[in-house]
Amino acid sequence: MNLDVQRACAIEAVLRASKVCTRVQNELLSEGTHTKADASPVTVADYAAQAIVNHLLSEQTTDFAIVAEEESGALRQPTNHALRRAVINAVQSSLPTLSDISAIDAIDIGQCDGLDRSMYWTLDPIDGTKGFLRRDQYAVALALIVDGQVELGVLGCPNLPLDPNGPHGERGCLFIASRGKGTVVRGLTSAAERPIRVSNITDPSHARLCESVEKAHSSQSQSAQVAKLLGIEHEPHRIDSQCKYGAVARGEASIYLRLPTRKDYIEKIWDHAAGVCVIEEAGGMVSDIHGSPLDFSCGRLLENNTGVIVTNKHLHAAVVESVGCVLGL
Repeated sequence: MNLDVQRACAIEAVLRASKVCTRVQNELLSEGTHTKADASPVTVADYAAQAIVNHLLSEQTTDFAIVAEEESGALRQPTNHALRRAVINAVQSSLPTLSDISAIDAIDIGQCDGLDRSMYWTLDPIDGTKGFLRRDQYAVALALIVDGQVELGVLGCPNLPLDPNGPHGERGCLFIASRGKGTVVRGLTSAAERPIRVSNITDPSHARLCESVEKAHSSQSQSAQVAKLLGIEHEPHRIDSQCKYGAVARGEASIYLRLPTRKDYIEKIWDHAAGVCVIEEAGGMVSDIHGSPLDFSCGRLLENNTGVIVTNKHLHAAVVESVGCVLGL
């Protein structure tokens, strides 16, 4: 397998999807929302981004398979004609030669479960949909998994400042990581790549903790208890989506906690795979709340893990210990 070829395909796919998401956010947000059975908001951009990524990867890579979040069933219902038309228009703005039927069919390309394949992609077309709807942070998250290990991760973060020290400057980042080759960041309009590394903080009290905006995604009260045990005085850095992985990878924060809010919740692979590669190749570390590596060999779910802890590696043992104390592990 030529990982460089896969990397180039993934960058092109995420870049195109990110640009379409930006266009949809600016033009269609007020009317382009459908509610799934689980009541989570799904926008035109979710469907369009998945169609674009699926189509481009299936056209350019062999033995293609992908585990992706969305499926096109709702769009095929006659009552959702307007939503279907908006999705097709969004897809064709990036892939103008794709037919209406192919634009919808592309959403369902490669809906494998990841269990019978040694190599497959996993995609969250919009990670952080509520952030997207607030016109805040979200990510197009794509990863390549080979024999249960994430080998490549690309995070498109269209609203994230390219320079964390210049929040009013250029917005839009791609975080790109290949196993053994480090992590880089680039803009959406420039191909120039810049290597990034996690912070070198070794004293937990000097660290900044990153966590979800949505309280339903992680226990903020328990995160606060962990921060107190570690002596952290900085206010938490709260942002949506796998942008948190990018924030830790480039040193804006040194810790990201996703502590379970209920016992029966199992994390999905597309919510973490790309971010894991980005962090590890930037010098950081990712585990579950017990300190075990995330196991991507179980299909669509991280069935052998509970919660997620991300650090700059230097702080990992101390954070796992503090989490264990707070959760009574």
